[in-house]
Amino acid sequence: MPARAYWKGQIRLALVSIPIEVYPATRSGAAISFHQIHEPSGKRIRYEKVAPGVGPVDRDEIIKGFEVSKGSYVLLDEEEIEAVKIESRKTLELVQFVDADEIDVLYYEKPYFVIPADDLAEEAYTVLREALRKTRKVGLGQLAVRGREQLVSIKPCGRGLVMEALRYADEVHKAQGYFRDIEDAKPDAGLLDLATTLIDKKTAPFKPAEFHDRYVDALHRLIDKKAKSKSNKRILEDVEQASGKGNVIDLMAALKKSVEGGKAASKSTASTRKPATKKTSPSGGSRARKRA
Repeated sequence: MPARAYWKGQIRLALVSIPIEVYPATRSGAAISFHQIHEPSGKRIRYEKVAPGVGPVDRDEIIKGFEVSKGSYVLLDEEEIEAVKIESRKTLELVQFVDADEIDVLYYEKPYFVIPADDLAEEAYTVLREALRKTRKVGLGQLAVRGREQLVSIKPCGRGLVMEALRYADEVHKAQGYFRDIEDAKPDAGLLDLATTLIDKKTAPFKPAEFHDRYVDALHRLIDKKAKSKSNKRILEDVEQASGKGNVIDLMAALKKSVEGGKAASKSTASTRKPATKKTSPSGGSRARKRA
């Protein structure tokens, strides 16, 4: 468990308060960061703060500004910004409950583990967890942290609770604007049956450890090679290229081939197998070679 909690406080449900600690449930992925380097000298590129017509400026001369029109800014200093920040309250009040499947996936942003702060809090914590599980509800509230308010949900997860930071409505695009040109037509029944058969065939338990970012893996291999070679000579890795030859014309044939899963290939291999050779006997006759 991390040494430092993201947030400490209490969940409040009416008159019941549950002391909790909140920890991030995820971490940054294996993304590789690059720096810009001046190749002839091998030195890292640095950037200066400059103002047009003025040139380089000192950091203490820089202030934040909000553009209200082209080239016109409202200037705000740090004290003004700090004055409007929300006080970090130590209470997360659950003000509403909704069905677990009512929150669209687009609103979920980041998960956190919620644990009881001590043994005394565990009983009330367990009651809340099981009540949410039994009713299949999700608790909603707003968490004040680092000067801002986050909309969050609380739901059961195994023996514990998970808090999800949610996006506000103005942070989510309306799906209708992207999907409105798609025809509202029923697909061919045969095609639908083949597609569902293919899905059933490829259905398996979710094992996230089986998936890797192959691009990041390839970058690590490339960096290791160049580091070991102690040379800046270019190394171009061979990559498997997808054919990408146009769109699938016959959807039915493509789905059937996918469902069969290589049966046609195995039949083709069998049909091209060489016939049994004949072995000549000492008497000049011939007899078929016995099959193993």
